[in-house]
Amino acid sequence: MYKIAVAGTGYVGLVAGVCFAEVGHQVTCVDIDENKVNVMKSGVSPIYEADLEELMQKNYAAGRIDYTTDYKSAYEEADAIFIGVGTPEQPDGSANLSYIATVARQIAESVVKDCLVVVKSTVPVGTNDKVEQFIQDFLVNDVKVEVVSNPEFLAQGSAVHDTLHAERIIIGTESKWAEELMQSIYEPFHLPVVSVNRRSAEMIKYASNDFLALKISYMNDIANLCELVGADIQDVARGMSFDNRIGSKFLSAGIGYGGSCFPKDTKALEYLARQNGYELKTVKAAIDVNKDQKTMLYKKAGKRLITFNGLKVAVLGLTFKPGTDDLREAASLENVPLLLEQGADIYAFDPVGAENFARVYPEGKHGKGSITYVANIEHALEGANVCFIFTEWGEVKELSPETYKTLMRTPLVYDGRNIYNVAEMQQSGIEYHSIGRKPASRIEKKESKNVELQFPRS
Repeated sequence: MYKIAVAGTGYVGLVAGVCFAEVGHQVTCVDIDENKVNVMKSGVSPIYEADLEELMQKNYAAGRIDYTTDYKSAYEEADAIFIGVGTPEQPDGSANLSYIATVARQIAESVVKDCLVVVKSTVPVGTNDKVEQFIQDFLVNDVKVEVVSNPEFLAQGSAVHDTLHAERIIIGTESKWAEELMQSIYEPFHLPVVSVNRRSAEMIKYASNDFLALKISYMNDIANLCELVGADIQDVARGMSFDNRIGSKFLSAGIGYGGSCFPKDTKALEYLARQNGYELKTVKAAIDVNKDQKTMLYKKAGKRLITFNGLKVAVLGLTFKPGTDDLREAASLENVPLLLEQGADIYAFDPVGAENFARVYPEGKHGKGSITYVANIEHALEGANVCFIFTEWGEVKELSPETYKTLMRTPLVYDGRNIYNVAEMQQSGIEYHSIGRKPASRIEKKESKNVELQFPRS
């Protein structure tokens, strides 16, 4: 087993560190925030992720993982140092590599033995070459340091499972020594390893994520056309899924993708192409479709209603997907400010994301509108004039159509995740708008006769 240091304790670094400890390696996770380190030492995860906290406690008790702000002691004797810090998007779409550079210099000034520096963070093609040169420029001791590309492919909400049961491990190396050491580090996982050069590994990450983003945007584009021609996107997706050349995953239409990967990685690859004098037309199209898709329901509702001013608006789901408290690029962040500008009184429910959202939009007045965070869905729906569903949390999926009909003042529902059966919602007397399915304008009058918008009394 090896001594492993992990720089950064976000979704990438912390999950990687805990999983390395789980298979038997000796791991030290490094973070600059002392309070965060103390929280992790107490067995509490700073991020919401299934199974993570349990494994943190188990491996900390077993002495296989520790947390520190002392990067020098963590790096100096490590066999491999994994970098899992953020590479946030900059205004022009490029990746901010300043955190990578900071860690690289700290490593160069700390290591006292031969070691690998393994970049798990998503970085533009060619970055690892620069990281290796940067480390050489600042290296204090006469030791061998090689940089490896080892991109992660975890999904938030299932990150621990995705790491321990990955479909493949990608390693990008430039020497046999580095390749063999990486193979040995990952041997306890018993997973397929794909070994390529560094630049190919970097490109595999972007090409994979951007392909999935393309798939999502394509289905959303088709869904929008389905509405216009009377087709049902869920029937279309089901028919497509039987073709093994297409597969069944990432065919669900909705209000676009979000999170820390797809939006950032599509923009970064499109930027890289422009910097090299090439236009990635397909990726650019995916970005454009996703941008428009996020406010599709708001625009639909705007055509249906005279105004949102003074209406109680229920918002179900704030995070970009269920199973995480991450708000990055969430559809709610696009729609909530639009609703507030129009004077809506929002009652928002999210089982784990409300606290993070409140840091952006504190409870209370915001211009003409207001936002209130509620602990249960019923409170959000009670007396509401309209409901928007942005995240398909289990609590939302379990709601019966009758709940909307009974609690809402006006049963007008805009579902961005196609959770419910259209016929059942209509039969319950709900005016139900989703993505790529039979529009509400085609509902027979006998099914919608009870749907009548009611404005609050002044």
